[in-house]
Amino acid sequence: MAQQDDVFKKIVSHAKEYGFVFPSSEIYDGLSAVYDYGQNGVELKNNIKRYWWDAMTLLHENIVGIDSAIFMHPTIWKASGHVDAFNDPLIDNRDSKKRYRADVLIEDHIAKIDEKIAKEVAKAAKRFGESFDEAQFRATNARVLELQAKRDAVHQRFSDAMNASDLEGLRQLILDEEIVCPISGTRNWTEVRQFNLMFKTEMGSTADGAMTVYLRPETAQGIFVNYLNVQKTGRMRIPFGIAQIGKAFRNEIVARQFIFRMREFEQMEMQFFVRPGQEMEWFKYWKEWRLRWHKALGMGDEKYRYHDHEKLAHYANAATDIEFQMPFGFKEVEGIHSRTNFDLSQHEKFSGKKIQYFDPELNQSYTPYVIETSIGVDRMFLSVLCSSYEEQPLPNGETRTVLHLPAPLAPVKCAVLPLVRKDGLPELAHKIVDDLKFDFATHYEEKDAIGKRYRRQDAIGTPFCITVDHQSLEDGTVTLRERDSMEQSRVKIADLHALIHDRVSLASLLRKIN
Repeated sequence: MAQQDDVFKKIVSHAKEYGFVFPSSEIYDGLSAVYDYGQNGVELKNNIKRYWWDAMTLLHENIVGIDSAIFMHPTIWKASGHVDAFNDPLIDNRDSKKRYRADVLIEDHIAKIDEKIAKEVAKAAKRFGESFDEAQFRATNARVLELQAKRDAVHQRFSDAMNASDLEGLRQLILDEEIVCPISGTRNWTEVRQFNLMFKTEMGSTADGAMTVYLRPETAQGIFVNYLNVQKTGRMRIPFGIAQIGKAFRNEIVARQFIFRMREFEQMEMQFFVRPGQEMEWFKYWKEWRLRWHKALGMGDEKYRYHDHEKLAHYANAATDIEFQMPFGFKEVEGIHSRTNFDLSQHEKFSGKKIQYFDPELNQSYTPYVIETSIGVDRMFLSVLCSSYEEQPLPNGETRTVLHLPAPLAPVKCAVLPLVRKDGLPELAHKIVDDLKFDFATHYEEKDAIGKRYRRQDAIGTPFCITVDHQSLEDGTVTLRERDSMEQSRVKIADLHALIHDRVSLASLLRKIN
């Protein structure tokens, strides 16, 4: 775990050093859990969003997009349940004066038990070698059985308390398991209290006439209140979906792990409207399809897993998370939810407007059921960054830091490097940049030795480097260097566009999904 923490710290440092993510308002000592994306970060982030948007809207004829406002009528949040139920269970340590989410403390405790089990298994695997039977070991080893029984008991109590919204039960579990404050090391805990996560502000010119409004905690409600507008103007027939990318805001008390949990973040959400009774069929479809979208990036199929929800949100009848293996464990990057007809029914009730769908095939009106796919842009960004980072030892004893970013997502697709700054090489290099820049994000760089320039491009994840030398002036060829293998080949300048396009186009990713 300590080694993984060290790796994560290096990734955070690398993100700042190479222009991916900066602490917000840093010259004023920063603002907790708020970050800015730098020149390379914003390109990577935009490429992730484009990959998601194109996968949704280009690969599905029945999915369209919208961009709804951040400010919405406050009654929307009453109808959705956010005013009354959008809470986190918080607990304070009296000694450190620090506040924590009670559920996260317990989840971390369960994760530590899982780590102990994994260590026992790893030791046995090393001891027995190829003859090791993991399933049999887990089923018969006394120590593993003891830890597993403890883990299951804690998990059951945790699940029961969460499902019953039993705040005292959560506190008692923390006390019984002797969970300590990470700062003070003591168990001097307060009661558990609920804390609403929405940011409030006022809209209006005077205090007396101002209306209390909220910064939206999710983008989904903007889709629901526009569902009928889109359906009618687009002449959409069920099943159909509406996609949206936008900012959301949550007053996270326990924001942590860099950009994994922030107060201002971005979501990519799609609401898919279906006939009642068909929701579980579509839930299965989107669960499988969204995992294919992730795996198409080639970051390692073994790094993904499903986590089915035991406690369902008030609006859902099925829910699962797609989790990715971060340096700090498997964490949710995307949720797929069957939201039933809760949201549309609530908005119909609170607005007094009929927003049902008339199905011409059934010749009847009904309130559609909804399957939601919701992915955090920032969490997706972090998963790509963590998966790509490597400190790679080289045969000469040196180490290079490289980001093995999926080529279509890389902020810079190719860098053009004249070997020297004279003899007409910069001029030819600039001509190559001018030819490529309309289709690919292309950098020109001439400072420092060629080896140092390669290393800088490796550190930001540039898939290709193009070196222009004196031979280039004679025969119209350049050296094309590939980031991951570091292999170099001599290619014609006229062939560069086709060679690069085959590797860096989003279409190459999209074809892997279907």
